[in-house]
Amino acid sequence: MTERLESDDQPTPRPAPTPGPTPGAGPKPGAPRPGAPRPGAPAPAPATGRPPAPPAAPAAAPSTAAPALASPESVARARAFGRVTEDGHVYVVVDGEEVLCGQFPDATEDEALGYFARKFDDAEAQVALLEQRVAAGAPSADMLTTVEHLAEQVAERKMLGDVKALESRLEALRPAIRELEAAERAAHEAQRAQNVAAREAIVAEAEQIAAQDPQRTQWKQSSARMAELFDQWKTHQKSGIRLGRAAEDALWKRFRTARTTFDRHRRAFFSQLDADNAEAKQAKEALIAEAEALSGSTDWGATAAEYRRLMDRWKETKRASKKDDDALWARFRAAQDRFFEARKADNDRIDEEFEGNLAVKEQLLAEAKALLPVTDLKAAKRTLGDILDRWEQAGKVPRAHLRRVEAELRTVEDAVRQAEDEKWQRSNPETKARSNSMLTQLETKIEDQEDALARAQATGDTKRAAKLEGELATSRQWLETLRRSAADLR
Repeated sequence: MTERLESDDQPTPRPAPTPGPTPGAGPKPGAPRPGAPRPGAPAPAPATGRPPAPPAAPAAAPSTAAPALASPESVARARAFGRVTEDGHVYVVVDGEEVLCGQFPDATEDEALGYFARKFDDAEAQVALLEQRVAAGAPSADMLTTVEHLAEQVAERKMLGDVKALESRLEALRPAIRELEAAERAAHEAQRAQNVAAREAIVAEAEQIAAQDPQRTQWKQSSARMAELFDQWKTHQKSGIRLGRAAEDALWKRFRTARTTFDRHRRAFFSQLDADNAEAKQAKEALIAEAEALSGSTDWGATAAEYRRLMDRWKETKRASKKDDDALWARFRAAQDRFFEARKADNDRIDEEFEGNLAVKEQLLAEAKALLPVTDLKAAKRTLGDILDRWEQAGKVPRAHLRRVEAELRTVEDAVRQAEDEKWQRSNPETKARSNSMLTQLETKIEDQEDALARAQATGDTKRAAKLEGELATSRQWLETLRRSAADLR
């Protein structure tokens, strides 16, 4: 169909061309037949198919605004691919066959060529831009659509230029774009897998936090971490690649369940903690009441023991919150302090009264220590008895010195008692009788050994004589030892 100039070509205004032929008018008289070579123009290649058909209808006169034309260089290049008839019909040669591009009546040959060459230049520029985008790895979202659109334009043959080369370039773009699309899909899948892994990590950590033993959970740190995980989830959801509805819903369900479980455990823990705190406060308030009731007692020993029992019960009681527990302990300790401070004041007063007694007992200790070592048991016992009588009369000493002075006096008593035991052992009749019997037996044994030694010497048995001399020496040594012990017992 004959190409006509459209009003949306946005031409640059210039003087209107001379009106062309009206619709339905034939060629001008003397004008060459369409498809016939014009003088000076190269003859077109023989048609391989049907001859080019004349236009169905002559083009309407162009608008008063001149269309944009190609540069002189484009026009010169376009001459190798087509021609213009005298009546303004423009043909392009494709595979040796002339195909009608359209009509540009009442214009110069260059203007007619330039108009359709400009169409080719525009299409070629879009192909070149698309080639650059493919080479640069630009997003391929609309590339195939652009190729299809340009291919349709080129297939209409409404442009003048090497349309076959342009079609070849467009066809070469198709596999390149498909490769680019495949690479983008692979990158998208890799990014999706990475995002799935990141979401999986968020969910797994949230589930791990939710699975903690509520009694061992650090709630402040765990709550902060759970909030961070939720922020990470929202960031991935907003900026990350979509995972697919099924995968995203499954992960979200797990994450939401973990957060819900964690929140439920936290509420239950703190609810129980509040109940335990209330119970602990009540129990410790009761202990404080008992401690305060005892704080004015002057029964020092029994009350101190009772305070120890109260302390044991305090340790067995559950802890309240730190603030409450500190306040309760301060009250309990204050009640104890009042009692023990009163006891200390009373002991200090008593110790002051007993200072004089301490001086007396220190003198008695000096007298007792002078009895050691015991040489005269009878005199030592008599003197120690007098010291003990005066010791009792001296009275109590300050508590700080009580154990020391008692221990030192006990040392003297133990020494005198030991001397008395040793003397009794020496005078014991049973011990004496046992000692005399051993002496008799040993003396008899020595006499036998002397007789045996004499016989061995008389017979010349030197080996036996030497052995008997050793045994006789040992027996005589034992005899001397027993005789000394017997003398001590007399």
